[in-house]
Amino acid sequence: MGMNTEHRKSHWETIYETKALKDVSWYQPVPQTSLSFIEKTGVSKDAKIIDIGGGDSFLVDHLLDLGYSNLSVLDISKAAIERAKERLGKRAEKVNWIVSDITLFETTEQFDVWHDRAAFHFLTSQEDIKAYVQNAKNYTPKNSHLIIGTFAKGGPLKCSGIEITQYSDVSLKSVFDEDWDQMENLNIIHPTPFNTEQAFVFSRFLKRG
Repeated sequence: MGMNTEHRKSHWETIYETKALKDVSWYQPVPQTSLSFIEKTGVSKDAKIIDIGGGDSFLVDHLLDLGYSNLSVLDISKAAIERAKERLGKRAEKVNWIVSDITLFETTEQFDVWHDRAAFHFLTSQEDIKAYVQNAKNYTPKNSHLIIGTFAKGGPLKCSGIEITQYSDVSLKSVFDEDWDQMENLNIIHPTPFNTEQAFVFSRFLKRG
């Protein structure tokens, strides 16, 4: 049974209001896999890039450093986004910040790169997963790029106290198969600040033209 939006939102607001930056398992000063996958897409520096569940992740800082200029960060938690804005200071004005549950997200924008290493694996009901895939399809043009990093098989069944869905490169492919071709996969071990390890799988997809 999946969490409803209200529960999901209050859960994440509490986490971001009570835990310090380095006290969360996903803390990653340099999100190397995400950065290299984005660079491999070959998109221009003014391509529209959205980070789903970006929270207070450092990805946006590094993308700004690399000269990417059309960045959006979406998170269900207002507290997470406020933390990221505070950290970036004046540079936060260069980013489009969106507080939304991704399954309910509505926009008139089209994104050239849809990146997510944070949100997708927290969706456990078929209804939510379907809504996510539909939104990814609706808000990306042909030949756009989808980069998804999720908990892999063999990793934890819960994160931050709530259930997650584990994926392999094969099961990720099957979820997005209708509109995207899987271009590359990488299995990585993410070291957490608590000296534990989490298995992740990253897939890069190209939307069919």
